[in-house]
Order: sequence, then C-alpha cells, then structure tokens
Amino acid sequence: MTLRIANLRLSIDEPEAALPGHIARVLGIAPEGLSRWRILRKSLDARQKGAFHFVYAAEVGTHEDETLLMTRARRKHRELTIDQHEEPAFRMPAPGSESLEHPPIIVGSGPAGLVAGYFLAEQGYRPIVLERGKAVRERIHDVQRFDAGGAFEPESNYLFGEGGAGTFSDGKLTFRGSGPDVRRVLELFAECKGKPSILYDYRPHLGSNRLPAVVKAIRRRIEALGGQVRFNCRVEDLHLVDGTVRGVATSSGYLAASVVLLAIGHSARDTFETLLRRGVPMAPKPFQMGVRIEQPQEIVNRVKYGPAHLEARLGSADYNLVARGPHDLFTFCMCAGGHIIPSVSEPGYFCTNGMSLSQRSSPFANSGLVVTIPVEQFGASDVLAGMRLQQIYEKRAFELGRGDYACPIQGANDFLANRPTLATPVCSYPRGLVLAQIGELVPPIVQDALRHGLPILDQRWHGKFLQEAYLVGPESRGSSPVRIVRDDRSRESPGITGLYPVGEGAGYAGGIVSAAVDGLRSALAIIARYAPLAELS
Repeated sequence: MTLRIANLRLSIDEPEAALPGHIARVLGIAPEGLSRWRILRKSLDARQKGAFHFVYAAEVGTHEDETLLMTRARRKHRELTIDQHEEPAFRMPAPGSESLEHPPIIVGSGPAGLVAGYFLAEQGYRPIVLERGKAVRERIHDVQRFDAGGAFEPESNYLFGEGGAGTFSDGKLTFRGSGPDVRRVLELFAECKGKPSILYDYRPHLGSNRLPAVVKAIRRRIEALGGQVRFNCRVEDLHLVDGTVRGVATSSGYLAASVVLLAIGHSARDTFETLLRRGVPMAPKPFQMGVRIEQPQEIVNRVKYGPAHLEARLGSADYNLVARGPHDLFTFCMCAGGHIIPSVSEPGYFCTNGMSLSQRSSPFANSGLVVTIPVEQFGASDVLAGMRLQQIYEKRAFELGRGDYACPIQGANDFLANRPTLATPVCSYPRGLVLAQIGELVPPIVQDALRHGLPILDQRWHGKFLQEAYLVGPESRGSSPVRIVRDDRSRESPGITGLYPVGEGAGYAGGIVSAAVDGLRSALAIIARYAPLAELS
C-alpha cells in the first residue's frame, strides 16, 4: 500500500526538489524514511495575485507503518487530504482466438491511428498504417514553404501528413478522463521524446516544435515491432462483401484486409463522401464553429499575474473563459505565446487555427471563440450537412482573402460596433491579412453569440479582453461535424464486420489525448478478439 497526499503547496520560488522534505515533515519522519515518491498532479493556484503557489498531489511509500503515519498526519494537517492509494494497473487483454488472414490496416497516422498501431504492433499484429500525406520531416518543409507564400500542397499541410492535425497544434495533452489507459497513453508520449512532466501537469503542453519528434518516435517503434507505416498512400475506397471488410483501394494499389481502423481525422472530407456512398452508418453531430481572437500576450500576462512579471518563472499566461447565453460562447485551444495558422486541407477554402511552440515565446496570445452548432441548425436530412456548412463559410473566407490564403481580420470592438477596421494590424498570421467584416464569415448563431458574449468576457477582464484584440476566421475545424456510428461494445460499425471507426474524425474524441485513448481502446478490442499474426506465421 502507498499513501496519497494532496493539497501540498509550494511557493513558485521553491524548487520541486524540496517536495520530499515537505512530505516527510507532514508524515513526521526523516526524508530517508521515504522508500519512494512521485508526483501525481501539479497545478498552479493563481487565485490570489502576489501569492501564487504550486499545488501537488503525491504518491508516497515509506519504510514504516503507513496506516499509523496516515492517522497521525491527518490529525495534524487537516488542510491536506491524506489517504491510501492504489492505482489500477493498465492490463493488456488476453489475445483472442479468431484468425486474421491479413495485417490490420489503420487509415490515418494521427494520435488515434499511431497509438492503435503501436499497441497492435507491440502485441504481434503487424499493422499497416496508411497515411495520405508525407512523413513529418518532409511535411514540416511543405508547411514552412506554404507559410512563406508558397503553393498549397493538398496532401501535405497543417492537417494532412504524419501525426495528423495534432502535429501542428498547441500540443495540449489535457483530457477530462483518467484511468490506466489514459496514463498508459501519456507514458507512451513521455517515452517517445515527450517531457516526464506531462504525466502530472494539470495542463500538460508540448508545443509544435516537440510534437514532430514524438510522432516520429512512435512511428519508429511501430516499425521496429514489425508494423509498417506507408506515406503518400490515400485510401480511396472500401471493399465490402456481404457486410464484411475485405480490403481497401488506395492511391498506391489494393490491400486485402479483414480489419480496418478508420482514424481519418476531422478534415478528410473526401473520405466522408466515400463512406457515405459505401453505406457506412454515419450521423450528423453538433460541432464547434466560430472565430479566433488574438491579443498581445503582455495584456494576458498582466491580467493573470498582476503587476509582477512572473512569466519568466511561470511562462506565458493562458485563460479558459465561457460566456453563458442562449448559445454559450467559449474559448477553445488557447495558445499562449502562439501563432495563428491556416488550417486548410483542400484548395479553395480557408479557416484558422492556433499553435504555439514549447517556449510560448510569441508576443501574441490567441484562442478560438466558438459556439456548439446543434444539428437542427444545419439539418439532419443530409448526413454531411455540417461539413457543407463549414465549406460555405470557408469558401467565402478564401475568396475574401484574394484567393491566396490571406487571413480575414477585424478589430473586436469594430465588430461589436458594426464598423470596418481601417488599418491593417500587426498579427502573428504568416501569409498576410485582409480587412473584413468577420460576421459575414460565420453563421448567424455564431454572430449572435459573439455579440452577446464578447462584452461579458471584456467586463470580466475589466475592459482589457477586447482592448487590443482582433478577430480572424472562420474557426471551423474544432471538431468533426460527423459521427461514424459504432457499437459501444464491439467498437465496430453496425452491420460491417471488421470496420472500426476511431478518433476525432469518427466523432469520438476532441483532442490529442482523447483521440489517442480512443485508438488504444479499439486496439484492445481487436487484440481481445483476434490472435496475433506472429503466432500464426
């Protein structure tokens, strides 16, 4: 048995190495009496400006009677939570007995696809991961050329390529759930060139400069374990016979398969069209849409930290805000010290997203300001109606941007006053700006939420939220507008044996970790059903 001690507080100036001494004092023993300890959770208490603290929960083992230590410490330290700790272990299911004639095929190398691929490869299933885009090293060069004004590459961009859309994002690894499968995913990321602190930080963050190394490391593990990752290989059709998967047609030829994981991401619109034609069960779902707001990071720091310049110790400050109303307006993917990027997956369309590097050193802060669009707003008669709504506004933005991926922008206060912005501001977006009426680039429900919610957020910040803020948009790729239906227990598409929809594109995740966990859980379902290929060879 071990103990869990929660609500341990250290000042922001106190080194983390002092934590074992604090733990020992709480338990009334010498530091040498600790047999082991590790941080379970770390967060920042910034409620009282000028008196910030880091708050920890730690797992502790000792050489003494831990029940006695716990009882004594509870009486003396009522401000702490001290209890027994037993964390459930991650367990791999026993392999199933059904035979696999061919390796499982995974469509997409985003977090869901890579993590599913890793665990299948680890257990001897020799998966084949198919990625329509390029390897991450080449993809980085294509993105950099595009940012510098170069041509758009339809299969190698901010959304397509090794690592999926998550590779060029803020690199947040937050997830509302917990449990051994979540912990195992974070451990995998930490092992594959991530930071050890992602296992316990309240808001773990890697940054877009670290994510490519993590992605590449997971891919190399898959290959070392007998799996394959094939780039420039776009899946163009499913081969179904009597409700059973038989294979996939790709841009590089046909591959036979009896198990296919669809980890296609939220922007593979051509694949959604193909699945619809093939009769794969799909349904429209609510999705997030809005704009992105950018402010000077200095303003955010002063609002959050007060006059003390704590950013050298705490990093650029972030925020998470909600304005309640008929349709709640909320911040999404807040990128402290970040950059606005063109989140584009097909020519002739434009939308925005945000990213930041690990140091979060840009002078700008940006965040999505989004509304959840209910299905009744775009109609359920067409499964892809939400996707087509996205395309309407993305096409308008592209045309407004002179057909060259310039970013539409308007002052936030100008938007609220229904007046044009007259001077082009300084902005983090790399390919140039075009002054616009942002309200024309989002549906009426979003316009209404912005007009209702922005003044509320500004009032909460005592007039500083909109002080030097600009709106860009649209922000339309926050989540998938489609759900590829699956059975809760088998995780297969109903009526299609061997087809496993996973991740954000399937409508079952909303971030890097949630997508990765979803991929892991489907990999476990496959392992529990089928025998490894390695044992059958």
